[in-house]
This record gives sequence, C-alpha cells and structure tokens, in this order.
Amino acid sequence: MTAKYLTALLLACLISLGIVACQPTTPTEQTTTSTETPAATTTSGAVDELRLGVILPATGDLASIGQPMVKSIDMLVETVNNCGGVLGKPINLFKEDDRTQPTAGAEAATKLIRVDRVGAIIGAFASSVSSAALAIAVPNNVVMISPGSTSPVFTERAQKGEFNGYWYRTAPPDTYQAAALANLAYKKGVRRVATLVINNDYGIGFERAFVSTFEKLGGEIVNKANPTRYDPQATTFDSEARGAFGSKPDAVVAVLYPESGGAVLKTAFEQGLTEGVQILLTDGVQTEEFPKLVGTTPEGKLILAGALGTVPGADGKSLEAFTKKFKEKKNEGLGAFVAHSYDAAALVAIAAESAKSGTGEAIKGKIREIANPPGVEITDVCEALKLVKAGTDIDYQGASGNVDLDEFGDVRGSYDVWEVKEDGKLVVVDRVQP
Repeated sequence: MTAKYLTALLLACLISLGIVACQPTTPTEQTTTSTETPAATTTSGAVDELRLGVILPATGDLASIGQPMVKSIDMLVETVNNCGGVLGKPINLFKEDDRTQPTAGAEAATKLIRVDRVGAIIGAFASSVSSAALAIAVPNNVVMISPGSTSPVFTERAQKGEFNGYWYRTAPPDTYQAAALANLAYKKGVRRVATLVINNDYGIGFERAFVSTFEKLGGEIVNKANPTRYDPQATTFDSEARGAFGSKPDAVVAVLYPESGGAVLKTAFEQGLTEGVQILLTDGVQTEEFPKLVGTTPEGKLILAGALGTVPGADGKSLEAFTKKFKEKKNEGLGAFVAHSYDAAALVAIAAESAKSGTGEAIKGKIREIANPPGVEITDVCEALKLVKAGTDIDYQGASGNVDLDEFGDVRGSYDVWEVKEDGKLVVVDRVQP
C-alpha cells in the first residue's frame, strides 16, 4: 500500500464515516464482524515492544520551536536503545509533522494509531492540534503526553472525565503562566493592559486566565469589552493592530504564534502604535528568530528590543547534565520545551517497562506511579528502567522538573522571564511563580 493511497484512504474515512468507524486493515489486524467500534475491541500498541509516536511541528507556524523538541525525543530514544531498550527491544519510533494545523494533527494521529499501532504519542505542541489528535487517541486507548500544549481547556475537560486518564502534559497549564505574567506586569508598574491573542484554545485560554488574575491585582484591561483575537490565516492585520495598541495602554499582552504574530506586531509598528507601549510575550514565540521576523526600525534597531516574556522554566535535578548532553549531541543550545519533550518520552518508556507492556492501557496505568512519590528518586532514565524492571518503586525526576502529575494530567511549574536584547538575544532575567 503506497503512502499516497493510504493517506487518501484515511482522509476518505475521516470525512465519510468518522475516524473510529473506518479503519484500513493492516497485516497484523483481524477483520471483525462485531457491532462494537474497533476502539472497544482493539488493544492499542503492542504487548512485547514499545511503539512510540510523535506529533510535533517540523513545519508551519511553530516549526522553529518544534524542531528542537523532536531532536530531544530522538536523543531519549537513542539513549534508551543504547542501554537495552524497553521490554528487551529497541523503542520503535514513528514521527509525524503536524504542520501546526489541527487537520494535519488528526491525520497524523489516525496514521500512528491505525497503521503504526503505537501505544503512546508524544505531542502535540499547539493546543488546537492536541485537541484534534485527542479525539482519535482517547477512543482508541492511546496515551498522549504533550510537552507544550498549555491551554487550560485540557484541565477543564479532564475534570469532566473526557480523557479517561489517557492525557498528560509535562508543561504546566496557562492558568499558571497567565497568573505569573500578570504578576510580572503588575510588579513592573503596568496598570492598563490590552490583550492581543491568537484565536484558538491557546490564545483564548491564556487571555481569560490573565484577565482574571490581572483584575484581581487591581489592573485594568482596556479592551476587555472587545478583545483583540487574530486569525493566523489572515493576510492583513490593520484592525487587530489598532484594537490592541490604539488606546495607548501601558502594555500589550501578546499571545502569538511566530509567523502570524510577527506580522501583527510589525503592522502595529508601521502604524506608529508601539511607541511607549511595553510588549509582553509568552512561550509560543520564545525563539531568537522571532524578533528578526518582526523586523527593525528605520534606525536599524529591533522593534522588539526590550520586550519581556514568560516561558515554563526547566529546573529539574538533571537539567545541567541534560543541557550539556543535548548541546554535544545536537550541536545547539536548549530551547523552550526541549527538556519537557525529553521527559515526556522518558515517562512513557519507564511506564511501559514498569507495566511490562507497550499497550496504551498498560502505560496509562503506570504513568503517575513512576512519575510521583513515593519511590526512589532517580534522574537517569537507564537507571530508572533497571529499577522498575526489578520491581522497585521510583519517583522519576526529569530535566524539566519533578514531573509530578496530578489526577488531571497536569504538572505545576515555575516560569522564566526572558527579555529581547538589542542584539536579538533572548536572555533569562528572572523567575516568577504563579
């Protein structure tokens, strides 16, 4: 079966019959005459090996952040396979590019689950893409661990029991980051703020959490009655620039994706609206390519020089060793969510070994057990695998943090404050708590 034919078949299934009801038969699957859906009769993954999927953006609006995340998962798989693998076999890794698009994320999840038969998926990054992929993963009993989908919507849905324990994330939700950014803004003397956010789960969820916290501190949201939310597919952003910057607030909280968000801020500058306004950014644009994308003034200075932002920090016990190893292996420094990606893959590997199975059901049953106390605190993934194989209880301590997961799949973390310097470098200048 060619890749082109398979893609066409899967798309036809998605459109005409629904994702779970229409499935191509692979050589290892048996045709069933049961009236139940395949999700109710099919075990995800494989009992005797770990088949691990990845859904992250190698292209699209978030590619500059997504590509190093994929590299860290590659490094985890290389490390584990070099020390004996999982269940006595190398991890079988399958990677898909979601192109920062929900439809592509859904297609990727369908392919990973129905064709590659993975038991777990690391991803996605964009919250909108994770939502699309979860609609396929959960009914098919496949675990998803996101290293970067931070929308508060997932906590709300988990509280309602929608995910049945198949959803986790190693980056804390934006309820925490928004509160941290609100505290940072108020501490800097900002009192009048306008919000400018991408019109999706990530942007709107962050906006609502920020507004709630900032108003409780005593601040004012000047465009609360008519919030500025931009369509990343739009080609012009004149009205969005005026909506956010036109009232001359003390600061604009800009929750963006790089390519489309850069165009919005550049438009605001070209309209002469950014002078005297502090720009506050978030994790979605924490990359040194972003200030260059926004551009320079006629005098040659970066438009974003002096902008501040927050990003989930990495402060795990093994961070220093991980950073050194990543730089040696991949020849680059540690970017946003790189450590979180490594830890997400590590949790799946350790959970599968502990469960003695690579199925989604088995991995789900062990994730919190190996991530949380009590147990022997361990930072090295190979040592962790040896201990759980011997039946020892462990408390994995990641490079990103302690990765203690609550019943809704969330972790709680601290946040680095970063600043855009005049030379375009992003420098961590502080750390804030929610």
